[in-house]
Amino acid sequence: MRALALGLILTALAAPAARADIYAYTDSNGVIHMTNMPQGNPQYRMVMRTPRMAVAAARASFNRQARERYQPLIEKAAVRFGVSQALINAVISAESGYNAGAVSPKGAMGLMQLMPGTADRFGVGNAFSAQENIDGGTAYLAHLLRTFGGDLRLAIAAYNAGSQAVVQSGYHIPPYAETQNYVPRVLGFYQRYLAEGEGAAGQARTGLIQVSSP
Repeated sequence: MRALALGLILTALAAPAARADIYAYTDSNGVIHMTNMPQGNPQYRMVMRTPRMAVAAARASFNRQARERYQPLIEKAAVRFGVSQALINAVISAESGYNAGAVSPKGAMGLMQLMPGTADRFGVGNAFSAQENIDGGTAYLAHLLRTFGGDLRLAIAAYNAGSQAVVQSGYHIPPYAETQNYVPRVLGFYQRYLAEGEGAAGQARTGLIQVSSP
């Protein structure tokens, strides 16, 4: 029975979404203890070695599937608020990786990582509802694009650091390491999704023009 239980556990751990080197030991009561982080405990012995890239590959596969699942909601929000579908996808990719249940250490929630105040401001009652979160986050993006005259870089910076930080920085990207890294990351996703054809149709329907500062 113990061997069967171990075999079932190992089979589950070997699934693509959870691959890692697995260590185990059996205590004096016959209980099997398993971990992927033995942390120097000499009782553990490796029972399974798996490729270190498996977790990343599984995460990428999950992200692709989730992105496809949310496209109908994203397309509707893009048309409703006049924001490029590619931009919405870019922000979601950078913020949560399409994890609708994501919560940041600062309290940002859901797909577009809305802070409680932002969620309230844009009528989001349940930030973990994909539709409400996407609508609220897209409405916020539309507001930021209007606020900064269609300047995509500044709107993205404000999404991360807040509008006031951009204004106080003389209408430049604020000198925060997080924001300085965030803007090119989102722009990278944005260009990738545009190249894949996302957003072009939405921009044509809404007449949206997004201008980036040189």
